[in-house]
Amino acid sequence: MAEESSGEKKLHVDEDWKSHVETERAAAEKPKPREEPERARPIQWPEPSLALLVTTLATQAMSAFGFAAHPVTGKADVDLPQAKHFIDTLDMLQQKTRGNQTPEEAEMFESVLHELRMTFIAVRDRQE
Repeated sequence: MAEESSGEKKLHVDEDWKSHVETERAAAEKPKPREEPERARPIQWPEPSLALLVTTLATQAMSAFGFAAHPVTGKADVDLPQAKHFIDTLDMLQQKTRGNQTPEEAEMFESVLHELRMTFIAVRDRQE
């Protein structure tokens, strides 16, 4: 802002903005406290159960069908022998636990195995 007094022009400089900029710069350069990564927290694992085991194995089979990307490569590859392995493992688990399953568990085995077998056929036929 220019002021005139007795014929001279004076330049008025607002020094306050300089201190504000310096404060912001110092804050930006100051190292921030390191946040603890998510994985450092203890994992709350679900209670072990037959349903959890069946779901885990079925998920592995679905991944082998190419429905999920590999965590390392990022590619969703079809691996039918691997899918067959997980289906056969579930079938073996069903046979070995027969007589010790609740009606809900027995229905779960039937349903999951049926869906995985039908998916296996569809994926196999699509590749041929």
